[in-house]
Amino acid sequence: MSSVLTDLFPHPIVQAPMAGGVSVPQLAAAVSDAGGLGFLAAGYKTADGMYQEIKQLRGLTSRPFGVNLFLPQPETADPAAVDVYAHQLAGEASWYETELGDPDSGRDDGYDAKLAVLLDNPVPVVSFHFGVPAREVIDSLHRVGTLTFVTATTAEEARAVERAGADVVIAQGVEAGGHQGTHRDRPETDGSGIGLLSLVAQVRESVGIPVVAAGGIMRGGQIAAVCAAGASAAQLGTAFVAAHESGAHALHKQALTNPLHARTELTRAFTGRPARALVNRFLREHGPYAPAAYPEVHHLTAPLRKAAAKAGDAQGLALWAGQGHRMARELPAGQLVEVLVAELAAARTALSAGGAR
Repeated sequence: MSSVLTDLFPHPIVQAPMAGGVSVPQLAAAVSDAGGLGFLAAGYKTADGMYQEIKQLRGLTSRPFGVNLFLPQPETADPAAVDVYAHQLAGEASWYETELGDPDSGRDDGYDAKLAVLLDNPVPVVSFHFGVPAREVIDSLHRVGTLTFVTATTAEEARAVERAGADVVIAQGVEAGGHQGTHRDRPETDGSGIGLLSLVAQVRESVGIPVVAAGGIMRGGQIAAVCAAGASAAQLGTAFVAAHESGAHALHKQALTNPLHARTELTRAFTGRPARALVNRFLREHGPYAPAAYPEVHHLTAPLRKAAAKAGDAQGLALWAGQGHRMARELPAGQLVEVLVAELAAARTALSAGGAR
């Protein structure tokens, strides 16, 4: 593992920041204490809400951790298409006895305010999703001692990450659960994402900075595989959704291994941006018609998802999950890290001995 990373965490395991309440301080603390790198997700939170979670996390662990930010998105949505989708969702609002959200509730996710907090109260790592931050942002974080990670889904995006001065690129394969971290949302490329092993190899040959591999990783043997392909560490999200400390809804945790949810799809149904989720009724009925409109669709459907959770209806939830979801294990997060480390060691021993697992 790159020395840039070994100084932060001894094991090549990063807990993915999962917005929407999954990546709570208790989960991040447990992962960091076990020798991985825990992450908080600042997405969809206020700047003060993020700050309060950072304070809580610091009270739970003295180990390094990270905070993830969403980049502000350009105004590319067609308002007419959003209105049509809102009309289609009227039946959902009636069913759940709630109102649709305001699609114009805000585009920047409080980005500048969150950056100000992170510059005044530095954390070890800040990562970015949905684009590349400006060079001056990365430089300002470096000046306060913060390392920067940025997601990329192609070698071209990875080169942009390196040019901006980031310390680490997160190579996110199409297998990953939740939102694809593409730098530009182009509907014509939907479904054309690159598989993780191919992506890691391409990125490794394109940049000189360390690579963290993300996408469908659930076992230590897979961590060994991406490290053999050129990654310095692996980022796991779905594997930690089922962890005891995870803030995921109980229905979400149960759905990962429920035979009723046999597969995942990339969909715009819940947020207007491609994201991988378990196939349920909402995704099937609305996915084909959802416009490319993020965060408008996210704001529009937020009350529906909240009402579905309150009603205990998994068919109306955004059940974010990677392609390896059926391999989820319900364990304390620290124990899961220990199991992954043991599996990684066994896989490396087998490889060095010329065997296979």
